[in-house]
Amino acid sequence: MKVLVLGANGYIGQRLILALIESNHEVIALVRDSSRFDISRFNAKVDVIEADLLNANSLSEIPHDVDIAFYLVHSMSTPTRKGFPDLEASCAENFVAISKQLKITQLIYLSGIVNSEKLSKHLMSRKNVEGILQKGNYHLTVLRAAIIIGSGSASFEIIRDLVEKLPVMITPKWLETKCQPIAIKNVIEYLTGVILQEKAYNGIFDIGGADILTYREMLLGYAKVRNLKRYIFTTPMINPNISSLWLSIITSTNYALARGLVTSLKNEVIVKRKGIEEIVKIQVYGYEESLKRTLYKISCNEVISSWTDAFIYLEKDKFCRIEVPKYGCQFDKRQVTFDASSIDTVKNNIWSIGGDRGWYYMNWAWKIRGFLDTVFGGVGLRRGRREGLHLRAGDALDFWRVIEADEEKLHLLLYAEMKLPGEAWLEFKINRNDNQVCTLIQTATFRPHGLWGRLYWYMLLPVHFFLFGGMANKIVSYK
Repeated sequence: MKVLVLGANGYIGQRLILALIESNHEVIALVRDSSRFDISRFNAKVDVIEADLLNANSLSEIPHDVDIAFYLVHSMSTPTRKGFPDLEASCAENFVAISKQLKITQLIYLSGIVNSEKLSKHLMSRKNVEGILQKGNYHLTVLRAAIIIGSGSASFEIIRDLVEKLPVMITPKWLETKCQPIAIKNVIEYLTGVILQEKAYNGIFDIGGADILTYREMLLGYAKVRNLKRYIFTTPMINPNISSLWLSIITSTNYALARGLVTSLKNEVIVKRKGIEEIVKIQVYGYEESLKRTLYKISCNEVISSWTDAFIYLEKDKFCRIEVPKYGCQFDKRQVTFDASSIDTVKNNIWSIGGDRGWYYMNWAWKIRGFLDTVFGGVGLRRGRREGLHLRAGDALDFWRVIEADEEKLHLLLYAEMKLPGEAWLEFKINRNDNQVCTLIQTATFRPHGLWGRLYWYMLLPVHFFLFGGMANKIVSYK
């Protein structure tokens, strides 16, 4: 079976592709930037098409003999003036137009549960996309899910951050809203289970886990699994703007995503459109079991994908700047020599940077910069990293994005996603010398935007002098 996956680089897409390969399907991954699609993870059993759903002309590369397509394109975290509902609608309309030239039998769309009359902007957009996709020449199957619990999911990471960090929480009254969370494993099983199931053609189904809980009960449920004592008090005095800002400061999510999630939490999302259980017969996990499975995966460093893997649409041009600029920039370059026998240790130190390990030197300064970035609407440091041992192109790394992570060439290149009056890159290289001595070359590059950008760089020169120098030395000496 030839299967097209749209949104292949996203949280769901990467996991779905692995499941499709295990079922011996021929998978075609549609991505906006093939350089950040790690095909080696799939043993080269995936054909990659580089196309942008916002650019209708680029979609002509899709093969005409596709049997099944999965539509997993969402852009809720996009902080653009146009807004994510317009972007999502444009993407869906362009796909419907090109689909009329294809031979797709079934399109499977993962949406959100939208059983309330008054919907949030996020859920209204999902419902609007459903309506657009219904216009194509195929059988549409819509699976509507609530909160997804899995390693790397935004919802799980918000729950984890809140409970792990806050013994006492003063929360909005909508924490008493009911929800039916579902394990990521069950989501993938439902997605693959409806393939060519005629009973699922032109149908809309809600999918959920075994438990119906309030968001308050979900937080306390996590505390129970982790054997933590937590106290939660609700008040009607907290508005969505304050809640969103608080989430972006305390948790790993950014303000745009937090805002979308917060406004959606007012809607009850429990399974009402039933019937999927008669088509796809699987073991549905309860909330606590889903948490235990997720925590186990994290403890084993088996985080297949993360919500941070998906870029917002305007970031593509930034990511494509693989080559670090050489002109009109400010540089901080450090070189530290070390014995060649330590090369594996130094390389591992570079590849383990950020996240729980931190940045080796003046971590307090990095945390202050991350906090300020969060306050001003940036991504902050709290995204962490997908796992502690490996990096790949496209990974989020605190407030950086991995551009290149070549272990053979001993080269790591990061691009800054924090709020800046310019653009910044951080690069690590290890050169092997002939006399059993190696050199770590660490280069920070900043391309300022206007006068304020240059003033920003010069104001931070004293901090950079100690921070970058100390970091390079610590990377070499850290055991």
